[in-house]
Amino acid sequence: MTTSHRFSQGGLADQKLVQENVVFSGTGGISENNRSQGFRPAFYDLKTKRLYLSRFTDGRPAPMHLIDGLPQEFVGFGGSSRIDVAIKQSVISGFERYGKFYTREEAAAAVE
Repeated sequence: MTTSHRFSQGGLADQKLVQENVVFSGTGGISENNRSQGFRPAFYDLKTKRLYLSRFTDGRPAPMHLIDGLPQEFVGFGGSSRIDVAIKQSVISGFERYGKFYTREEAAAAVE
């Protein structure tokens, strides 16, 4: 797959997911703190307005945010090697609960 303008250093990647977990540590903005209230890790494409549950590569729901199970058209390579995986800029991480997408901020507020 070739890199295009849709994928950039500012896009979502494993490193950014780790940073988000640090920022929301101790709040309902991370899976381990909101799972008991029915939140499931998910991604949302701001462009298409579609929600995608976080999944393992085999399709099973994942208990945390994983980019491995996202549709192939969302995944690109942000650097010079296949190790530097980037996600389309319009995709954000958050949570699904009862069919609705919540940003990390919204989930944190809902859990308080």
